[in-house]
Amino acid sequence: MGIFEPFRAIGYITSGVPFSVQRLGSETFVTVSVGKAWQIYDCAKLTLVLVGPQLPKKIRALASHRDYTFAAFGNDIAVFRRAHQVATWSKHNEKVNFLLLFGEHILSVDVKGNLFIWAFKGIEQNLAPIGHIELEEKFSPSFIMHPDTYLNKVIIGSQEGSLQLWNISTKKKLYEFKGWNSSIYCCVSSPALDVVAVGCADGKVHVHNVRYDEEIVTFTHSTRGAVTTLSFRTDGQPLLASGGSSGMISIWNLEKRRLQCVIREAHDSSIISLHFFANEPVLMSSAADNSIKMWIFDTSDGDPRLLRFRSGHSAPPLCIRFYGNGRHILSAGQDRAFRLFSVIQDQQSRELSQRHVAKRAKKRKMKEEEIKLKPVIAFDFAEIRERDWCNVVTCHMDTPQAYVWRLQDFVLGEHILTPCPDNQTPVKACAISACGNFAVLGTEGGWIERFNLQSGLSRGSYLDISGAKSCAHDGEVAGIACDATNCLMISAGYHGDIKVWDFKGRELKSRWKVGSFVIKIVYHRTNGLLAIATDDMVLRLFDVVAQRMVRKFEGHTDRITDLCFSEDGKWLLSSSMDGSLRIWDIILARQIDAIHVDVSITALSLSPNMDILATSHVDQNGVYLWVNQAMFSGSSNVDLYASGKEVFGVKMPTISSKEGSELEDEESHRPMGHQLQTEDNNSAPYFSHQIPDLVTLSLLPKSQWQSLVNLDIIKVRNKPIEPPKKPEKAPFFLPSIPSLSGEILFKPSDITTGEEKDTKNELGHNKRMPDLSSQFLQLLQSSAKTNNFSTFTDYLKGLSPSTLDMELRMLQIIDDEDLQEPEGRLELCSIEMLLDYFILEVSCRNNFEFIQAVVRLFLKIHGETIRRQSTLQSKAKKLLEIQSSVWQRIDKMFQSSRCMVTFLSNSHF
Repeated sequence: MGIFEPFRAIGYITSGVPFSVQRLGSETFVTVSVGKAWQIYDCAKLTLVLVGPQLPKKIRALASHRDYTFAAFGNDIAVFRRAHQVATWSKHNEKVNFLLLFGEHILSVDVKGNLFIWAFKGIEQNLAPIGHIELEEKFSPSFIMHPDTYLNKVIIGSQEGSLQLWNISTKKKLYEFKGWNSSIYCCVSSPALDVVAVGCADGKVHVHNVRYDEEIVTFTHSTRGAVTTLSFRTDGQPLLASGGSSGMISIWNLEKRRLQCVIREAHDSSIISLHFFANEPVLMSSAADNSIKMWIFDTSDGDPRLLRFRSGHSAPPLCIRFYGNGRHILSAGQDRAFRLFSVIQDQQSRELSQRHVAKRAKKRKMKEEEIKLKPVIAFDFAEIRERDWCNVVTCHMDTPQAYVWRLQDFVLGEHILTPCPDNQTPVKACAISACGNFAVLGTEGGWIERFNLQSGLSRGSYLDISGAKSCAHDGEVAGIACDATNCLMISAGYHGDIKVWDFKGRELKSRWKVGSFVIKIVYHRTNGLLAIATDDMVLRLFDVVAQRMVRKFEGHTDRITDLCFSEDGKWLLSSSMDGSLRIWDIILARQIDAIHVDVSITALSLSPNMDILATSHVDQNGVYLWVNQAMFSGSSNVDLYASGKEVFGVKMPTISSKEGSELEDEESHRPMGHQLQTEDNNSAPYFSHQIPDLVTLSLLPKSQWQSLVNLDIIKVRNKPIEPPKKPEKAPFFLPSIPSLSGEILFKPSDITTGEEKDTKNELGHNKRMPDLSSQFLQLLQSSAKTNNFSTFTDYLKGLSPSTLDMELRMLQIIDDEDLQEPEGRLELCSIEMLLDYFILEVSCRNNFEFIQAVVRLFLKIHGETIRRQSTLQSKAKKLLEIQSSVWQRIDKMFQSSRCMVTFLSNSHF
C-alpha cells in the first residue's frame, strides 16, 4: 500500500454513447455513460442522483427500465438494480453495439448481426436468452428501433443503406426497405402512426411511411456530415430535431416542410443523442464534448434557448490547483475553458464566464471557440482578496497579455495586464504576492513587470543592469515566485539563471546558476525553499536565504511535468512523462514512495489539508483524486510506506467507487424512483434496503444519542441549586394518603372486580416479579419471540435519554439472593434478551451510532451483573467478537470513504 490510493474522478458528465431517458411518476431521469461507468441525472435540475460501479471495459450501449440499468460492455451485458450488479448476460461472441428496451425484454445486437432477446423478470434465475435472430451476412446493423403500435416488431437499419422489419415473436423478416443508397445512422418513430424519420450518412433526413413504403418529405443539412440522431416533438407542434456530426442542431417544420431554425455551435463535437420530453417544449441533447444540455422553445419567434446544462472539460486540463481550503479545484484545459470543480458537491462545478461569448460570436458570425481566450498555461491566485477585487491571474498560450478573474463572481475581470508594451512577447509566468495586491508577470523575451491588481496599472519592471539587454533575463522567464513578506521576488530564466530581487525596490540582490535548462519552479513561502525542475530530469532544492543548494533528487527517466510542495513543507511531489509520481521527503533527503500509472500525469496539486491529491493526465478530460492513506492509517511512521527506488503500478481512480455509490445532493434526499408513484400504489414507499458491507445510521439528532453517553455529566450539570419546596396541601374534599417523597398521592378507588383482586393476590405472593405492564418489556419479549426487533428499535429511538436510562435501570439487580438460579430472576432473562438484541443489531449494522450509545449505557449499568453470570458472559463475548469484526471490515474495505467523510466534515462546507 502506497501513500496515495486512488479515490475517484470528477469532471466527467457524459461520453459518446446515446443516453437513455425514462419517466418515473412525475419525474424524468436520464442515464448517461461516462467511460466504464454510468450516471443517472434528475432532469428537473440536472442533479446527479446515482453513480454506477466500474465495469471492466468501456460501455457501448445503455438501456434503462425503472430500477434496472442495462449496460453493454465488450461482448457482455451487465444488469444493475440501482447501483448493484445482479447479473451478467454473456452470449454474444462479438461486441454488442445496440440495446433496445422492448416491453419486458431487452434486445441486444452485436456487430456481426446476432440479435438476442433477454427477459429481465426473475433475472437472478434466468441468465440465458429466450430468443435469437441471425441477420444476413451482408447486412451490418447500424441501429434498432420499435415503431409505435407495431406489436412485436422492430426496424433494423444497416450501413449498406437498407432497412428490415422483423417480427420478434415469430423471428421472421416481414419486409425490407431498399433505402436511399446511403448508410443509415438513426431512425425514430413519430407521433403520427406508421411514420418514421431516418437519418443518413449523406446529411439527409427522410420522413417515411413504413406501412406503404412511401416517402413523405426529405430534408437536407446545410453542413457536411452525417445525421447522427433525431427526435420528434410530442406536445402538438409539428417539429423534428436533427443533430449532425458538426455539432449543430437543426429544427424542421413538418407542416411547412422547411427549416425553422438552427442551433449553431450547440456542442463542440458530434451530437450523440436528442430527446424531446413528452408533452413538453424541452429538447435534451448530448455530445462527445462531455456535456449535456436542455433547450426550451418558449421565445416569441419559436427559436430555442439554453435552459440548463452540465459540462466538463472537452479537452484535457493543463493546469490544476486546489482552492478554497481544499473544497474546490481550479482547472484550465486545452478547450480554452477555465473551470472551478467542487470536490464536495458535483452540481456546484462551473465554468468561469468570459463575458457573453455566445452573443459576441453570434454578432461577429464567428465560432465560440474563436472568441474564447487561448488555453491557460499558468495561473496564480490569492484567496485573501477574493471579496475585494480580482484575485486570479492567468497566462495564455502565445498571448502577450495576462488576464485577471474575479472568482467571487466567477467572471473575467475588467483589467488586462500588458507587460512591456513597446516589445510585446507572450507571457509565460505569473505570480501574485502574498498580500494579494500585486501580480508579477514574466514574458518570453525575459521582461518582468509588476502590476496592481486593484487598478490594473503597472508598478514598475525588474531590470538587470549588468546584462547586455535591459531586461530581467536573457531568455524566456520560466517561473516567478514571491515570498511571504513581500521582501523578495524570485525569478528563473529558461537558460538556468536564478535571480533574487528586492520586491519593493526592484533591485537585483543575488543570482546563481543551475547548470541546466529550467522547466518549472515551485516556491514554499513558509520554509523558504525553492524547488527547480530541469531538463536533465533532476530536482534541485535551493535555500533562497542561504543561496545554496540543499537537496538534489534523481529518479525520473523522462521530462518532469509538474511539482508540488506539501502544506507543511516536508514533502515534495513530482510527476513525469514516464508515468511516475514520486514523493520525496525533504528532511530525510530521500524518496519515500513512487507509483506508476498507465497514463502520464500532466499536472498535480495537493490540498492544504494534505488529505487529497488531484492529478490531470494525458488525453483525459477529468480531474483524478487520490486519498492520502498516511493521514488516516493511525501511524505517522513514514517507513511503512517507504519503497526506496521501487515504483509500483497503480490503477487510476475510477468515476465511481468499487461497489457503486449513491450521491445525494441537497435537492435529492431520496433514492431515485423509490419515492415516486408506482402502478399498484399511489403513495410512495420509502427505500429502506441497506447497502452491503456499509453501516446505516439512525438519522437521529446528534444530541439525542450523545446524551446517552454523557448522561452522568448532564445530571450533575442539571442538579438543582435549591432543595425542592414542599408541595401545597390538597383540597380537603380530595382524599389523599401520606407518601415518603412528600408528593400528594390520592387514595385509589376501592371498587375492584374479582379478577383484579385475584391478580393482586398473586402478585402479592411473588414480590420479585417485575411489572410486565411496562411497554419496554412487552416489546422486548414480543420482538425476541419473532426475532424481529424493528418495532423495539423504533420504540427506543422515540424515548428521551433520561427515560431510556430509567428503563434500563429498572432491570438492575438490587439484592444478590438467588443469583445462582438465573431462571428464577426475570431481570436476568430481560438482560439476556437485550444482549441478543445488541448482537443482532450490531451484526446487521443498523442504527449504528444509536446502538453503540445504548450498548455503552447498558454495560455501564449491568456490567457487574454480566460479569457474575456465566450465561451472560458468553453472550457478552459473542457481542465483543461481532463488534470487532464489524469494525475491522469497515476499516479495511472503506478506509478511503472514511477519509473523504472526514475531509468533508473538516471543510465546514
